[in-house]
Amino acid sequence: MEKTKRLFTNKALFALIIPLVIEHALNLIVGMVDSIMVSSAGEAAVSGVSLIDTVMVLVIYIFSAMAAGGAVVAGQYLGSGDKANAKKAAGELVWMNGLVAVLVTALVFALSGWIVGSLFGDIAEDVAASAQDYLFYTAFSIPAIALFNAGTSIFRTIGDTKTTMKLSLMMNLINCAGNAVLIYGLSMGAAGAAISTLFSRWVAAIFIIALLLNQKRELSIEKTLRHKFDWRLARQIARVGIPGGIENGIFQVGKIALVGLAATFGTTAITANAVTQTLAAIETIPGGAIQLAIVTVIARCVGAGEFEQAKYYNRKLILIATIAHIGLGGLMYLGLPLILKLYTLSAETMALIGSMFLWHTIGAALLWPMAFVQTASLRAAGDVKYPMVMSIVSMWVFRFGGAYLLSTVMGFGAVGIWVSMAMLDWGFRTIIYVLRWRGGKWQNMKVI
Repeated sequence: MEKTKRLFTNKALFALIIPLVIEHALNLIVGMVDSIMVSSAGEAAVSGVSLIDTVMVLVIYIFSAMAAGGAVVAGQYLGSGDKANAKKAAGELVWMNGLVAVLVTALVFALSGWIVGSLFGDIAEDVAASAQDYLFYTAFSIPAIALFNAGTSIFRTIGDTKTTMKLSLMMNLINCAGNAVLIYGLSMGAAGAAISTLFSRWVAAIFIIALLLNQKRELSIEKTLRHKFDWRLARQIARVGIPGGIENGIFQVGKIALVGLAATFGTTAITANAVTQTLAAIETIPGGAIQLAIVTVIARCVGAGEFEQAKYYNRKLILIATIAHIGLGGLMYLGLPLILKLYTLSAETMALIGSMFLWHTIGAALLWPMAFVQTASLRAAGDVKYPMVMSIVSMWVFRFGGAYLLSTVMGFGAVGIWVSMAMLDWGFRTIIYVLRWRGGKWQNMKVI
């Protein structure tokens, strides 16, 4: 393949990826600072916020999946040279996410009593009060979540990840500043944390919509409050977005179930599992960024009918993710004793973290890129139902079923949960997704 005919130069690829890596890293750092600030309001506030956040993560997954659907459709239209329909798809995505957000917000308010009173079982009164306060305010931020996710996906589609990085940083800094004032200054507890979150999300959403109103951008939205839905485009977006939303939702439920399984092995296992999850999130930052970037790349290639280029970029970006994971994972594992000195942990807990993190490091280096970056390529090509079904099967059979078998039946303890995830779940995904890609069926599944 001649370099002059490639849709993305190396410079363009790294300009797409690096801001996403920085954005992921900053979000994690700011998120950790945010949790520390909330903890100053007491254990009840921390517990209430963490419980409601599990619900909000599901909400975020719904809109990020729909946003990914819009990105695929708009990206394929751009690749085909049809900029008019690409712009229409961008506008359709914003309106679809906004409309669904209003419905979801109403549903959350209608179910708020059940969410706090029944969903999490019998919780203490002070925890329930904090959860109720936090839910009330954050529910008003659901439309902002939807609009921001739609906007960031549109910017990624045109390769502008610097803007999304800056907006994400701004949103997180506003949130931290708000927490400082409302929690430290006014002692508002969980309600203060919620109001800060609400304000920061709406500021970011307003900014990104304002930027998208600029008609000079490659993708923009119309300056009007009246919108006539194009059901053809809506169906195309939903075809990609709905399977992704179902998959993400079930995946989150599975993660919650695994936390419950880890809890059966005692406080040491709970603590070790929580710390390892934080370290694991850092270790997969490069892959997560490339997973987002490859949607833009593959959608453009498929839209242009350049399937050989799609294969080329798929190999290249998976290789980059693998090298990055080997490098970062190796450094983190070697530096683990120093990292764990930041925590106040028992020798038993640190040893358990070492075992858990070793398995994650091996899996992240050898399997994660092919298990997850490869999946993003399939979705970007329009092959969405197969990954959805296989992901659900893998989650419940290999990750959860394997975790129970290894940890409980075979006596591996809490480490078995991480072995099943990194080896069984990711191994199965790698095999089936690589075979699916090589089989070539995705070449006949273009969305547009």
